Amino acid sequence: MELPLLLLVAFCAAVLLRSFALQSFDIPSGSMEQTLKIGDRVVVNKIVYELRDPQRGEVVVFKGTERWAAEGPPPEDGNFISDAGRILGNLVGLASPNEKDLIKRIIGTPGDTVACCDAKGRVTVNGVALNEDDYVYDNSPLEGSTAPCHARKFGPVHVPEGHVFVMGDHRGNSQDSRCQGFVPVENFIGRAINIIWPKSSWAALQIPDTFANVPAPKGEAADDLKGTGDETDRSGLAVPFMVATAATGVGRCRRKEDDPTYLFASGST
Repeated sequence: MELPLLLLVAFCAAVLLRSFALQSFDIPSGSMEQTLKIGDRVVVNKIVYELRDPQRGEVVVFKGTERWAAEGPPPEDGNFISDAGRILGNLVGLASPNEKDLIKRIIGTPGDTVACCDAKGRVTVNGVALNEDDYVYDNSPLEGSTAPCHARKFGPVHVPEGHVFVMGDHRGNSQDSRCQGFVPVENFIGRAINIIWPKSSWAALQIPDTFANVPAPKGEAADDLKGTGDETDRSGLAVPFMVATAATGVGRCRRKEDDPTYLFASGST
């Protein structure tokens, strides 16, 4: 009688842990290579953003808005047993992610100005270039591509309150904020903190050192903004949106207060 009771307690504890604190997450695509590979499993801290604001450089799992293309395969129709197993696995945090559950790196937080490129072809945040050689893989070409998410040049764009600007580490193969818009913080599932599978890839997902050099955004209420690390970035700024022309990297300012996910129109949109 004790064993079934212990199993029930363990199951309930796993469900509570998955619901409120930690969840494992399978990497569905190659957009974060080589930091994260397809099939890797990470642990996601689901409560950190209830306690503080997102920080530049963190790897975040989020629900894609309607503008975001799915990256993972849609769930397959199965029989009763496979469906039940998927539901049970989801309860304890072991099921595959939904096709609109995405994972990227935060590049800009509310109030930041993000652009590419400086004279060395680097992304800049608030005018300071990021040295991303440690984690960016297969960078987008500087010239020769007109596809919004396959061109390196964009912006500058201003990140509005309540949103972040994200990019994949595999820049040449990532559908991200360059073409799909900002991510609402309310869509966050949590911060990916550690690779737990396979064993050979076990590693903590730290914030790269380069983000420590990014200053607070300039402008009204900038004195209330903190830097990176474990401090909180806040912004009460009402900032206009910049619509980037991906082929040229030249932006034009357009205020879209009624649609905070609007961003980055190429010549076809």
